[in-house]
Amino acid sequence: MFLFSGSPSEEKAGVMQFQTLLKKVAKGLVVRTDSRKVQPGECFVAMPGTKVRGIDFIPGALDNGAKYIVAPEAARDLVAPVVEKRAHAVYHENPAAALGELAKAFFHVLDRDLKLVGVTGTNGKTTTTYLIEHLLKSAGLKVGVIGTVNYRWPGFEMNASRTTPDCWMIHELLFNMKKADVDVAVMEVSSHALDQYRVAGLTFDAAVMTNLTQDHLDYHHDMETYFQAKRKLFTSYLKSGKAGVFNYNDSFARRLLAECEGGIGYGIDDTAIVRQEVGDKAMVQGTILEMNGRGMRIKTSYKGKSWEIESPLVGGFNAMNLLAAQAVGLQLGLNCKDMRRMKEFHGVPGRLERVRNDKGLSVFVDYAHTPDALENVQRTLKQLDFDRLITVFGCGGDRDRTKRPIMAASVAKYADVAVLTSDNPRSEAPEAIMDDARPGLKGARSIMENPDRRTAIRMAVNEMTPRDAVLIAGKGHEDYQVLGDKTIHFSDVEEAAKAIEERQ
Repeated sequence: MFLFSGSPSEEKAGVMQFQTLLKKVAKGLVVRTDSRKVQPGECFVAMPGTKVRGIDFIPGALDNGAKYIVAPEAARDLVAPVVEKRAHAVYHENPAAALGELAKAFFHVLDRDLKLVGVTGTNGKTTTTYLIEHLLKSAGLKVGVIGTVNYRWPGFEMNASRTTPDCWMIHELLFNMKKADVDVAVMEVSSHALDQYRVAGLTFDAAVMTNLTQDHLDYHHDMETYFQAKRKLFTSYLKSGKAGVFNYNDSFARRLLAECEGGIGYGIDDTAIVRQEVGDKAMVQGTILEMNGRGMRIKTSYKGKSWEIESPLVGGFNAMNLLAAQAVGLQLGLNCKDMRRMKEFHGVPGRLERVRNDKGLSVFVDYAHTPDALENVQRTLKQLDFDRLITVFGCGGDRDRTKRPIMAASVAKYADVAVLTSDNPRSEAPEAIMDDARPGLKGARSIMENPDRRTAIRMAVNEMTPRDAVLIAGKGHEDYQVLGDKTIHFSDVEEAAKAIEERQ
């Protein structure tokens, strides 16, 4: 896809220049987006940024020997005098999209028989990718995953730098997966990644929308803009003839189900009302037959067939994740018998993860860091047979401030004891973040506070009885905490285990 603006003659010249560059990249010309890493003869793409401009780093790339510069067409008048006679300038309406095309040419990922599955949504992405991975592996396929916890495939694993890495790295990861004979790659696709064209150059064989609830409004500003970013996965990157998979119990996902031809819905219980809104779409319909502290049993129906699955996972939100994974499995050729393998999947690190101990204490760590996710996980634990729920929570610094009191209100609603602390304060003072959240705790039954997360976890564990449950929310699998300009090792699971061991 070539994006270019200008007169017809300028457009033709621009397209020809870019096509020539693509051919050179396909033959091995190295592309960089960090001017400091440019080597003589390489190509530098001046990427747009939220805080800096890529064009400001062109002089450094030239000093390091860049032979080709990809710059935004809108900045031609600024760039041309700088590049003149030192390198070949190629102008493109969107350098971020151009990078995807260059990465596609360099790695030839789509020339290989590798299926791609994308999962987007506010909550449930990570668990859904793990479940899809489990189903496909159980069916004998080799699977790779790019997501919040790590990037992995058989024989390789590395901690994730972010949920969806940068465009060039995605293509490189997929290239290496295919070299390892991976059959299917499953990827969490964040709204930031979609807005910033990090998946440019890719097309997906299946794509899932789990839900949309308040998050990242510091970046997207409003829910509609947030939704439109998610929508791109289905309108710009889904292969022609492939069906998107949408949670019909979520209003935003239901909008996409109605819009996307051939879309498939999944959800809990009756679809009659949903069909009035989305029309005659195929539905993977689930009914929870049984749920307790040991897991759940679900009846699933699709195109006239029904089957039951058992899972050790608990909670209505996990029922939705199980249905999403089944819907994707069906689209990739699995059958209802394959779905019984769900019984063998025991969970995801940091997603309602039980902290193992020999004292019989029920302490859970969960990644819930949005109002909706926090409400869901607390509701799940309240439905189980515990005397009290003690919830440890904080809010991230340098992120959406409006959700802080909303999260606190959720804790006040469900927790018998609310323990307010810090999460990742980043550049903000932990006490100031807590001040933002505190109004939402009005009406809480009991409140404890400490800005030091380690101390707060110990307070909660010491407060509990064997009949209580402690939920430590917000960081999940993360093994770090960001304090100002420092990043320290910090694991909720490790700290909870120590607190339990030291408990008198």
